[in-house]
Amino acid sequence: MATFTERIVIQAPLEHAWAVLSDLERWPEWTASMRSVRALGDTPLGVGARYRVEQPKLQPAEFTITDWRPPHSFTWRMGTPALSAVAVHTLTPAPGGCELELRLDYGGPLAWLVAMLAGKLTRDYMTLEAQGLKRRSESRP
Repeated sequence: MATFTERIVIQAPLEHAWAVLSDLERWPEWTASMRSVRALGDTPLGVGARYRVEQPKLQPAEFTITDWRPPHSFTWRMGTPALSAVAVHTLTPAPGGCELELRLDYGGPLAWLVAMLAGKLTRDYMTLEAQGLKRRSESRP
């Protein structure tokens, strides 16, 4: 398994940051790491909801929400037997606002190879997502 993490303090109430974070289909508005996030099917937002995610330089992927704990965290997963990616998004209270932690775990027999070949891109995208969420959350009224 290969794990990547990113943390950032957001000077906004946790509820504001959650409102931005949990509005998945609007992510492309605030992070250049996403071209499109589109719901698949009629499952309401929460465990079991599926999304097609398109990111620059990557193949489109289908993510399924496996854990949903408003307003603190959610986890979604994509993958095959050879490679999986589990992304955990966590907000915790912090002085003056909240802290965001993003964690991405690559698993499966190809995890080491993907981590080696796409590690820099993974870190860059996680930084873009953290900084974008910070900007959008701090600009909310």
